[in-house]
Order: sequence, then C-alpha cells, then structure tokens
Amino acid sequence: MSRGGEMVYIPDDSDFSSFRDQCESLEGWHCRYNKAGVTVWSQGQEESCAVQKIKTRISCKDVPAETLYDVLHDTRYRRKWDSNMIETYDIGRLTVNADVGYYSWKCPSPLKNRDFVTLRSWLPLGNDYMIINYSVKHPKYPPRKDFVRAVSLQTGYLIKANGAGACILYYLTQVDPRGSLPKWVVNRVSQFVAPKAMKKIYKAGLKYPEWKRKHDPGYKPWVYPEQNTLPSVSLAELSVQHADSLENIDETGLAEDHLSTSDHEA
Repeated sequence: MSRGGEMVYIPDDSDFSSFRDQCESLEGWHCRYNKAGVTVWSQGQEESCAVQKIKTRISCKDVPAETLYDVLHDTRYRRKWDSNMIETYDIGRLTVNADVGYYSWKCPSPLKNRDFVTLRSWLPLGNDYMIINYSVKHPKYPPRKDFVRAVSLQTGYLIKANGAGACILYYLTQVDPRGSLPKWVVNRVSQFVAPKAMKKIYKAGLKYPEWKRKHDPGYKPWVYPEQNTLPSVSLAELSVQHADSLENIDETGLAEDHLSTSDHEA
C-alpha cells in the first residue's frame, strides 16, 4: 500500500476510496465460499498463492455499524473474543486517526506463529467506517526469534450500515506470511479460517455493548482523540517493511493430517 514502496505515509482519502472500491467490487474476484451469510473471495494467481488477496463479507443483524467499529478498535475487548491472538498492543500515535501497533497470532499447528508491526489508519464516513493497515519497521520492535515476522501489504475492514441496527462487514487482506506454505493451508484459509473469524467478530459485536457498560464505558480514544495517551511516533522513525528483507521459511512439507483439531470448525 505504501506509495512507491519506499516511503512510509499516512493513507489519505484516495487510499480509503480505493480500499472501499476493492471491497465492493466483484470484478477479478473468485468466490471460494458462500454459506450461512458469509462469503469469501480470492484474487491472485495460484503460483503466488501465498500472497493472494482474500476478501470476506458477513451480514451482521442486530449489530450497528458503530458498535462493530468499536469492537475492531478495542484492544482490551479483543483479548476476550480473539482466541487466535497471542498479544496485541499500541506502540504510539501518528495523528488523531493513525497509529502504530503490534499483533501476534497463533497459526494452525504445525505452522509457526506469525507477528506484525503495522501502521493503522481509520476513517468514519457518516454511517460507514474503514480501518486499514500495512506493515512498517520500527527500530524498537524488530523481528523476534519466537515468531515469523509476516508482512501486511494491505489489510482492512469496511463496515457499512445496513438499515437500523444492522451492518455489513467486509474484511480484505493481502499478507505475505514469509513462508512457502503448502497448498492446503491456502485452501483452509478461505474454507475454514476466514468464515470462522468473521463469525467470531459478529458474535463479539452482539456481546460488546453489555461488556463495555462494565469496562470504562466512556473510554473510546478512537472516537475521542483527546483520550489518547499513547506516546507520539514520528514518520521519520518508521520505514516500509519489505518482505524480502525478512527470513523466509519453507513449510511446504507440512502435512494436513497434523493440523491441530481446534482449527477444524468452520
């Protein structure tokens, strides 16, 4: 997503507009899954399937768009519903609608766990909301020995209001996992992992209002920037995280029959 591939920059209106267009367009996308209100598409050549674009869509009844927007921002609440997350925290703020953060997650066994450092930016647009990110390097948060540092080329959410008290959520991601993955992994992402993740977010949205009432209900720094106490980060401290500068591991030999059973439910 970084312009020219070299300079770190904060996404502007044209970047958000382009992201929205990708979410809403069907041209060039191949439907991989469509069940129970969840649709998954992929885009990209099979030979380079490790960095395919994946797009998912779910219709969320009884969850207003602004509630889902809060869910996706609230790192404290994420610890309650995101069972794949190992650790997440905000590193620092860039502007009132951009920050830098860290996220690590459990990959299905026997794959190695991955982590990211990303520049995240968000934009409320009336009743619709967008959150997008891409990978950056921060000198104080280098790759760790216990994780494979993956690269988000572009990842984000589009939340669209859908009548009173309901919304549609799109999730679009293009990630380089820094590993040559077996073909079954890519298939599992579209058939199991992505639909399951979308359903988890939907359920988290249903439960969030009650949880938030008991946990600092007025604290929403993504809505009220004056509440943000993160240290300031300068763009000059950051550089674009290029995939080719990271270790690449070969996991193509891993067999699907060793997959941890907890990852089988869709």
